[in-house]
Amino acid sequence: MANHKSALKRIRQNAVKRARNRYYHKTARTAVKVLRNEEDKKVATEQLPKVISLLDRLVKKNIIHKNKAANLKSKLTKHVNKLA
Repeated sequence: MANHKSALKRIRQNAVKRARNRYYHKTARTAVKVLRNEEDKKVATEQLPKVISLLDRLVKKNIIHKNKAANLKSKLTKHVNKLA
């Protein structure tokens, strides 16, 4: 257990940040999964910009790596374009 006051505060702050980051990450994964499972091209086309925006915000907050976001955006765009 930490003895210093600043170390105790750091532990509390890290717990809050970890919970917030896990929430953001899980929300993004769910959005990506929903878009991947979408069969209707019109609905998928409407969802794509929202998911891309969500991924860009996570990159800005350093929750996911920019290359991972770029790969996801590329694959999702290909998926949406391939829908009939």
